[in-house]
Amino acid sequence: MALAAFPLSAILLGLINIVIVVAILLLVGAVIQWILGIIEFAVPIIVVKLYCAIVALIALYMVVGLLFGLPVVPHVIG
Repeated sequence: MALAAFPLSAILLGLINIVIVVAILLLVGAVIQWILGIIEFAVPIIVVKLYCAIVALIALYMVVGLLFGLPVVPHVIG
């Protein structure tokens, strides 16, 4: 399915879902960093930047999947 086959509401809903996934991933990273801060284990800034880059790559993959109609999670069975 190409982008033209999707109604605007489906594209908007897909973008909202992508934003939610990115927000959840960043929240998980922040909670892990907070917990490690409580036990006084400093997270190096390069690890934080790498985590943010991985989250950005996941978001990019989801946007490309939305635009080209590719499944974000591949079908394992069937």
